[in-house]
Amino acid sequence: MQSQSSCLTQCKQPAIPFAPARLADKPWIDRTLRLEDAPSADFCFTNILIWDDRFRQQVAALGDRLAFKLMSNGIPFYAFPVGRGDLTSVIEALAQNAATYGVPLEIRGILEKHREELEATFPGRFDFALAPDSFDYVYEIEKLVTLAGKKLHAKRNHINRFIENNPVWSFEPITVRTLPACALMSCEWSHQHQNQVNFYNEIDALRKTFENFDALGLEGGLLRLEDRVIAFTIGEQLNSDTYIIHFEKAFSDIQGAYPLINREFARYIHEKHPHIRYINREEDMGIESLQKAKRSYYPDLMIEKYTAVWRDQ
Repeated sequence: MQSQSSCLTQCKQPAIPFAPARLADKPWIDRTLRLEDAPSADFCFTNILIWDDRFRQQVAALGDRLAFKLMSNGIPFYAFPVGRGDLTSVIEALAQNAATYGVPLEIRGILEKHREELEATFPGRFDFALAPDSFDYVYEIEKLVTLAGKKLHAKRNHINRFIENNPVWSFEPITVRTLPACALMSCEWSHQHQNQVNFYNEIDALRKTFENFDALGLEGGLLRLEDRVIAFTIGEQLNSDTYIIHFEKAFSDIQGAYPLINREFARYIHEKHPHIRYINREEDMGIESLQKAKRSYYPDLMIEKYTAVWRDQ
């Protein structure tokens, strides 16, 4: 008996028109992502655009769904095709696309509701595994604004030491005028962190972020000691109740700079976007230093994600 995966590879599906995302794609991609209203950092146009070189990410419209293809060591994997409409034909098309590379369909970053949709549509045909390194860290914004409670006592202490040691400091929103100062600070920061994992991909992503700051509708904040920028952060609204932080950089040799830029930007978001309830600080990628930093704020939620692989029969 012919397996279902063999059937999929032989279907007369048209080739998927995958192409790199461009700024011109932002309106239609944003419309599709708003329908999903997902809390995951994976479903954000900015991340699709600025990290495209890392995984050679491409997108395509399949009916009313958004399809993603990414590459790792020459092998494709896919994201869940968010949107509306028939899921069966889209998954079949993705399976056929994967088959052209001689591999089974692999879908990463699957949320629980996506796992349920796949299982209902193709019962027993996918193997699912949790992917902890890709879980997003999510915090209630009120907690980051106040830093109240015993658990965050150390953060408050670091901020107090900063203020005591640096009485002439200021926080301000990032504008097109102040972007060059942030870029200069990021260059200095980069020289101190050249050995970190994913360094060159992050530098490229930051460059694209600075170049497209206004076009992407991004917001940010910076800290100054007198005239020197010592920290900055950049983010945007992710879905109906969640704000996402794309980058947060500070000079680690300045005690309290990191917790202060975190708190001040949380206060800025809370005032400007009072409907926002959560802040998503993205994944840790299995990097120990990022795990430690993100866990030190005691996340209120972890956005769990699965990887699904088509099971041949």
